[in-house]
Amino acid sequence: MGTISTNKNMITLFYNSQTALGKQTLPYVTAADKKVHAIDISKTKVTGTQWATIADNLNLSIGDLINNDHPDFTKNYDKTSSFDSEDWIKVLNNNPDTLKCPIIIVDKTYSLLKSPSDFLKHIESDSAGIDGQNPEAL
Repeated sequence: MGTISTNKNMITLFYNSQTALGKQTLPYVTAADKKVHAIDISKTKVTGTQWATIADNLNLSIGDLINNDHPDFTKNYDKTSSFDSEDWIKVLNNNPDTLKCPIIIVDKTYSLLKSPSDFLKHIESDSAGIDGQNPEAL
């Protein structure tokens, strides 16, 4: 996988099908009226450049994408250790279950989905039309 392409008519979802949140979120996203590009990080390695792009667009560090209380993290890593970006990428690629939550990209907007219903908020705001107006009212 190279760079992350964005499109106003497509939803890109980064999720883990092995987690309850990932399993619950996928049906919400695939029910949308847009084309979906779902990337299951338990099956597909995401590049360091892509993780950096995601984190930058969320205004987070790569480490902020990781649940360092997750058993896979605490079993393999010391929470007091200092990690750089490359280390965090290795954590995500070697332990995809540690991703805090699914991430969606709609057009050029990146968002964390902390619950499956968070997706509905993004679709409702996207379908509200220009400046939040109902498109039928224009």
